[in-house]
Amino acid sequence: MPNPRSYRKGTEDKTRKGKLTEKSSSFHGESLKTTTTTTTLRRPKTDPELLSFKNLGLSAASLNGRPKMTKLLLNVTIQGILGPVQVLMSSEMTVADLVAATIRQYMKEGRRPILPTVNPSAFDLHYSQFSLESLNKEEKLIALGSRNFYLCPRKSKNSDDLIASPSSSCSTQAKESAKSSSSFSWFKFIDFQI
Repeated sequence: MPNPRSYRKGTEDKTRKGKLTEKSSSFHGESLKTTTTTTTLRRPKTDPELLSFKNLGLSAASLNGRPKMTKLLLNVTIQGILGPVQVLMSSEMTVADLVAATIRQYMKEGRRPILPTVNPSAFDLHYSQFSLESLNKEEKLIALGSRNFYLCPRKSKNSDDLIASPSSSCSTQAKESAKSSSSFSWFKFIDFQI
């Protein structure tokens, strides 16, 4: 237990190391006017050439423009495949280039299951698995506004085989299946527990 005498005013604690010799003048009631007249404020050491472009050989005007993105890291999830495929592409490439690069990267990584076709025109690219509209094949990647996409295969109207029909998309397939189904087709989605 500490001795109460060491905490009294006027006594110095000799065991205490690194005690401040000068106390804060504003804390102890001294006015700011008396301290400024007696001592000058110490200025922190700074580098006056901090923003100088002389050492780098650059001009300030050349750094004003925003740097242009050259590459984009995109995540593409393929329908029925676990985990997204990461593709590094130029921002000026199109959606068709992204589909081709995704399939190429998937095959290069040797993932399973093997895709039924490696033809890029047999696939549609969507923003997510819940988006029915596929993206335009000629649209630039920088204009899409997203870095995560969903790749699903196109299906033919006559069979369940994957084909490259340019007129089919997921939205038209959904509309056709809704028209052709009976009025009680929603029973397929309900799990009856009797």
